[in-house]
Order: sequence, then C-alpha cells, then structure tokens
Amino acid sequence: MTDSPEHLTILPEMQLEGFANGDLLSQVLTHMRLTGDRLYSATLAPGERLVLDCNSAHVCVLQGGQLHIQRDDQPATQVQPGDVVLLPHTLEQLRLTAGDGPTTLAICRFWFDAGSFRAMLFALPWLIHIRQAEAAPWSEGLLHFMLLEAHDVQPGGALMVSRLIDLTVIRVLRTWVQQGSASGWLGGLSDARIARVLRAIHEQPRQQWRIEALAKLAGMSRSSFCERFNALVGRAPLRYQNEWRLTLARSMLATQASRIGDVGFAVGYESEAAFSRAYKAFFGRSPRDDHPARPGDALTRREPAPR
Repeated sequence: MTDSPEHLTILPEMQLEGFANGDLLSQVLTHMRLTGDRLYSATLAPGERLVLDCNSAHVCVLQGGQLHIQRDDQPATQVQPGDVVLLPHTLEQLRLTAGDGPTTLAICRFWFDAGSFRAMLFALPWLIHIRQAEAAPWSEGLLHFMLLEAHDVQPGGALMVSRLIDLTVIRVLRTWVQQGSASGWLGGLSDARIARVLRAIHEQPRQQWRIEALAKLAGMSRSSFCERFNALVGRAPLRYQNEWRLTLARSMLATQASRIGDVGFAVGYESEAAFSRAYKAFFGRSPRDDHPARPGDALTRREPAPR
C-alpha cells in the first residue's frame, strides 16, 4: 500500500506493505508465480512442426527463419526473426510450423503455480506476440545470458535459468501493456478510470467496497462502470475484489506467522469463519492447509471493517 495501515487493529507483523504496494502491474506480478525448468534451442527443417509439451507454458524467441502459429481455423500468426512469443496456456489446439527455410529458436518452458492470481492468468490470450522492434532492447541480452547459463552447467545454474525465465515472462507482459494492445486485466491498466478502481481495490483490500462507490471513483454511471469493468477485466468488480483479497491472503499465510483470523481481518473479512469459508470455496482447501500451525490460532475480536 502507499500508506502503511497503522490505523488497523492488527498484529505488528500483519502489515500489508510488500503485499499490495507499488504500481498495479508490479502488485499483480508479485502474485503471478511461475516455475521455469528448461531452456533449450531447436532447429526445424522447412515445413517441420514444432512439438512442445502440451501441459506447459512457453516463451519462444525466433533466432532465424519463420514460424507459423495457428489455432483451430484462425489465420496463422507469422513470427519473424527477433520476435518473442508467449504461449501462456496449454497447447492442444495450436500448430507451430516452420516456414520455407530452416528455422531456429530458443524455447523456455515453465508453469504458472497454483497460487497465482487467477483473474490475471485467465485473462491472458492464447498468444502474446512481441515483434523484434519492441523486443530487441531487452530480449537479446536476456537470451544471451540464459543460453550461457543453460550450456555452462554450474552450481545454482538451474535456479538461475528459472529466475531468468521469470524475468523474461514479466518483460513480455510489460512490453505488451506498453504497446496498448493488452486485453483482459492488463487492458484495464490502459483505461484511466478502470485503473483508478483497480488501484483502490488493490491498495485497500480491507475496504468493503460497494458498486456505487467504485462507479463514483471511476466517474461513471453504475451500469456503464460495470459493463466497462467486465469488458476489460473479465470479472465483475466485486468478484474481482474477492479474488484479489484471497490471493493476497494466500501469500500472507505462506510468508507470515500471524494467526489465520488476523490474515482474514487484514483483507476484509470480519470473522475467521467467513474468511475460511470463502478461502475454501475459492482454493478448494482450508487456509490452515497453507499456513503453519501456531498456538492460539483463533480469531480475537476485531473492530468492523471500514465502510
């Protein structure tokens, strides 16, 4: 948060700084965890199909030749040398085929962790294509470093490759937003009115927002706001707020020693029971499953959340 919540009656270690601070993109990317395990090169003969792990996400950097990416019966995307492509979802419906000449590319394989911010992941399209002109300032240096680490096996090399893949994915998403072509949640960042609302939801997770208050913050009518928010973010405003709260809570449970009830209170739930029900409905598991047990983990009485 921009302002530390000293006014909250919560334990000292339950500060929200570090969980909901910084710019909106950084806030969400903090909760978009991924694990990268493999970086390799591939060379394809003319017309040869590229076979990738269908259950993983990938980043592909085309080094030479051409690559055609097609989904179902849609027109193929033409990938040129220096272009970077992010394939964030499973690949069952995709066909990746080399062009008329030899094609070489570097491939990063990774997975989004189960605790990642769902509203962000579900809103990502099947393909994000960054052309060479936008990618070159950062992709060439990152690619060189990744290939160096992948080919020169040293202690800690696997961790280095994973972190570099992490940086590459974040850089692709940031470039996509800067281009103004982002859709879904990231597209909301380009709309000043919706971005104001997103920032308020993110920085004040304990606030009991009503649609009318959010619409007023956006400077829009209630109906226009709901329609616009849904179109850009892919979620109703209050559903989005609930998902953000619970994602924030999951991170706090995993990294702080505070009581479960205090975590729920910090993100806007007035009782541990209400928090536990919402958490289990969303994640399919109890908050205790994601939190080390500690003595006295019971909710103490707290003041009502602000309205």
